[in-house]
Amino acid sequence: MNETTPTAVSANNQEANGKVVDPRDAYVLVVEDNLQNLVLIARLLAFLGVRRYEWKASGWQVLEFADTMPRVDLVLMDIHLPYEDGYDALSKLRADPRFKNTRVVAVTADANPASMEKARQAGFDGFLGKPIDPDRFPEQIRRILRGEQIWDLGY
Repeated sequence: MNETTPTAVSANNQEANGKVVDPRDAYVLVVEDNLQNLVLIARLLAFLGVRRYEWKASGWQVLEFADTMPRVDLVLMDIHLPYEDGYDALSKLRADPRFKNTRVVAVTADANPASMEKARQAGFDGFLGKPIDPDRFPEQIRRILRGEQIWDLGY
């Protein structure tokens, strides 16, 4: 398993990423341009108990879209998106005070150590390599909503 996670969530991490969120109460924004990946993510989120999620197919205007939601507890962000990539979208989210501390996790097929480090340096709160492992994904999301950072290449 290539998953690296702190053994305990530090107080600073909890503070930076906000409160622990129950999946049944979570508002999730999925930024994914591949419909098959979205369907899988949506089904796994539903299995986990997430009832409120929105979908955006590109990085373009993610900030404006997120601003229409009552709140955003987690953004699952593909990296390679049309118009604006995940890094550009993350930068815009982080520049807005409302989303500065929102958990944003890269979900990408570009799963290699260099991409993971680039995502970490860019300010993502985690990294999930594709293809998504349906057996592990629900628990990974549960842990992320508890404030843990998951960095998993997926292979």
